[in-house]
Amino acid sequence: MERNSKLKRFEYWIKARIGKIAFIDIEHRIAKRWYGSDYGGFYVHPDVLHQDSIVYSFGIGQDVSFDKAIIQAHQCQVFGFDPTPKSITWIGEQQLPKQFHFYPVGLGTKTEEVKFHLPKNKDHVSGSVFDHKLVSEEDYVAVPLKSFADILLDTGHQAIDVLKMDIEGSEYVVIESILQAGIPIKQLLLETHERFFEDGREKGERFFQTLYDHGYRIFAISDTYQEISLIKV
Repeated sequence: MERNSKLKRFEYWIKARIGKIAFIDIEHRIAKRWYGSDYGGFYVHPDVLHQDSIVYSFGIGQDVSFDKAIIQAHQCQVFGFDPTPKSITWIGEQQLPKQFHFYPVGLGTKTEEVKFHLPKNKDHVSGSVFDHKLVSEEDYVAVPLKSFADILLDTGHQAIDVLKMDIEGSEYVVIESILQAGIPIKQLLLETHERFFEDGREKGERFFQTLYDHGYRIFAISDTYQEISLIKV
C-alpha cells in the first residue's frame, strides 16, 4: 500500500512538472480524516462537525461510503445530488440512514435540461455533460440540472459545513456560481478532472487560483492528487 502511494504521488509529480496538470500543495495544516472508500472517499477536517452540520454531496454514482461514514461519525445531515439514471435507480435500492436526503438532479450553471453523455464502459456509472474520451458521443440521455442558487431555494439552507463535489469535469464551470452565492461554506472537497480536457492544466490553475482568492486553502490531498480538500480561513 505504501509503495503504491509513493508511485501515485511520483506520477502526479511528473505530470505537474511536464505541464499536464496544475501543481498543488498543502497550504494549511490542520487535522484531517479520511471518510469513505478508497474510490469514493475524501479527507475532511472533523473537529468542527456535529449533528447539526449540513453536508452537500454532489455526484453520488453508486458509492455512498463517504456519505454514510460522515453520518456515522457525526450524525449530521447529508444532502446528495446526482442526475445519472443508474445512480438514481441504485439509490432507490439502498437502505440508507435517515440523515441522508437524495435529490435526482445535477449541479449546473443554470436550471435546465441537458444532454448527458453515458460512459463507454457499461459497467461504469459516471457520465458527463462534457464529451470526453471516457464517455460516448452518441449514447446520451437528457437529465435535469439546477443552479446552486435554485438548489439553495429548495433546501432553505443558510450555511453549509462541507460541500463535496465529484461532477466529472463540471467543477470548472460551476465553481464561480457556488462562491458567489453568498452562503458560507466552510469546507470544499473536490475531485478534479483536468485529465478530461486538452487545456486541463490551464483550467486547473484558474480553478485553484479562484479558490485561493476566495480564502480557501488546501489542507489535504489524496494519493491520486484528484481528491482535494480545502477550508475557508
